[in-house]
Amino acid sequence: MTTISKEKPGIICTERGLTISGTRITLYDVMDYMTANYPPKLMRDRLSLTMEQLDVALSYISQHRTEVETEYQTVLQTAEEIRQYWQIRNQERFTQIAAAPPKPGQEAIRAKLQAWKARLEEETRLNNQVSQTSLPQV
Repeated sequence: MTTISKEKPGIICTERGLTISGTRITLYDVMDYMTANYPPKLMRDRLSLTMEQLDVALSYISQHRTEVETEYQTVLQTAEEIRQYWQIRNQERFTQIAAAPPKPGQEAIRAKLQAWKARLEEETRLNNQVSQTSLPQV
């Protein structure tokens, strides 16, 4: 059951960064959707926010654009560093998994997966051909 807070939404500073009060949603989550050009209604739906909460977040971002953008870039950089750390740390395990023989009884599943991959690759190749031929020559 979801509880509805009667307090007015605002922006608070937590250990996760600037957060919409009454939620665990940070302004950086909102910025992810903004940079992906999501419309406000879709942002609101994806983040499970009220219109008032989203309005508070968007107005805070617009009023403090420089500071929020600087923090957002720092958050993105930190996330990328963490991703790279774990990618390197797990590389040996990924290699072991890729080299392992398929488990018995999964032949049909693997055949379906290979067929699906081949179909996607073919569709991508055809789409690339169409987009290249439809571009005007300069």
